[in-house]
Amino acid sequence: MALDPKLLEILVDPLTKAPLVYDRERQELVSIESALAYPIREDIPIMLEDEARKLTLDEVDAWRNKR
Repeated sequence: MALDPKLLEILVDPLTKAPLVYDRERQELVSIESALAYPIREDIPIMLEDEARKLTLDEVDAWRNKR
């Protein structure tokens, strides 16, 4: 099941309050501003910093270029 688009519209990075980008392939919500990727497990976004994956500089640059 895909992430509900309406949910994606209201979710923001809990650290920066910046919008998130849905990475369907990796099942993550990406915050370019904080360089974190929050996992989605069983269709539930896990919006905890301790659970987030730190993005590499290359990943951050790639996401910025996709905008």
